[in-house]
Amino acid sequence: MNILSIGGSDPSSGAGIQSDIKTFSSLNVHVLTIITAITSQNTTNFGRVEPVSKKILESQIQNIISDFKIDGIKIGMVYNSEIIKTLHKQLKKMEIPIIVDPVIKSTTNGILLKKRAIKDFQKFIIPLATIITPNEFEARVLSNENENSKTAHTKIAIKIQEMGSKNVIITGIKTKKTEISDLVLERNSNYWISGGKINNTNHGSGDNFSAALIFSYIKNKNIQKAVKFAKQFTHESIKNAKKIGKGIPITEVKKQDKITNDLTDAINKFIEIKNIYKNIPECQTNFVYSKQKPKSTKDILGISGRIVKAGKRVVVAGDLEYGGSKHVATAVLAMNKKSADVCSAINIKYQESTISKIKKSKMILSYYDRREESQFNKIKKSSIKWGIKKAIKNSKNIPDVIFHKGDFGKEPMIIIFGENPKKVLDKILKIV
Repeated sequence: MNILSIGGSDPSSGAGIQSDIKTFSSLNVHVLTIITAITSQNTTNFGRVEPVSKKILESQIQNIISDFKIDGIKIGMVYNSEIIKTLHKQLKKMEIPIIVDPVIKSTTNGILLKKRAIKDFQKFIIPLATIITPNEFEARVLSNENENSKTAHTKIAIKIQEMGSKNVIITGIKTKKTEISDLVLERNSNYWISGGKINNTNHGSGDNFSAALIFSYIKNKNIQKAVKFAKQFTHESIKNAKKIGKGIPITEVKKQDKITNDLTDAINKFIEIKNIYKNIPECQTNFVYSKQKPKSTKDILGISGRIVKAGKRVVVAGDLEYGGSKHVATAVLAMNKKSADVCSAINIKYQESTISKIKKSKMILSYYDRREESQFNKIKKSSIKWGIKKAIKNSKNIPDVIFHKGDFGKEPMIIIFGENPKKVLDKILKIV
């Protein structure tokens, strides 16, 4: 995948082109860059801006688009009307996804878009956008609206959409003390996506979000999935922010390995399955993926919280962490010792109808009775480990699914196993 990032240079590498290079590289994307302006800034203050000339901007664009197949474009800092008009002229005929991240001022209050260029931004840049991602402040500036309410946010988003952007996402709206939400306005629908709030000031989260958003959108062609991925990615970058300089901490993106990418994709698809909330048990759900030859649950990636029911939908409450799961990870650990191919699993609610579908699907099904477990093992050892070992022992072949019908104070459960998260997801789709 080749993504073109157009924006300003930030020598602190907290935002701008340098931030995009870090983000896209962490996602195994080849990033192409076009510089619109050189800034002088650090983590404590903002110095000067020198926009590039029209000639060098045109030359950068022409050389890039003539040589590379570009899968998507992210536009950040544009600064003045000359840059805005030049970009519009060069990009208006390109039929690929374009994300516009309308940066107006830096975290250290540097001006990144001249006030007199805002009208040209509205006229020439917003119509280029497949998706535009202003924060609350930027959305109010672009829409000339100052009212602050949930209704007002929708009104503002509609106004920006009417300027030409196909889709609008207003980011970073504080809806609850511990929650931060994004309003998403698509062509025929609008909805809110919420996530956990981290109470700190940082440099770079807006760039992280818009870069992760275009990556996921190109990959999935689904805005809702892309927003969820970008929110999770950004949350991690804020959580990992480091105070490298003397001022504001800089967000940090970690290179995502294949295990993380594959499990993230599967989780996102799982939570979108129609009526999947009916299959979430009282103890909630976890989805895990192991490294090869795991020695302990610390070698198994899982959700530090759970996949939980929220009315008739499900949400991921927690972050992906090695050692993040105990019970489902322990089940994989036990199965992996029997068959090294089994590296992933998910638990779902026990239902007789589900067991019937599993049998009809011709998947290999195994069972253990928790009532046979010794009191000593229940207190001193792992019930999950004991149960999986017993189920494997009683099965001629490596099972796809293992279940139990519970015990006193213990909820019945179904665990679905596979070589990887995709294989687990394929099995789930056959039985829910």
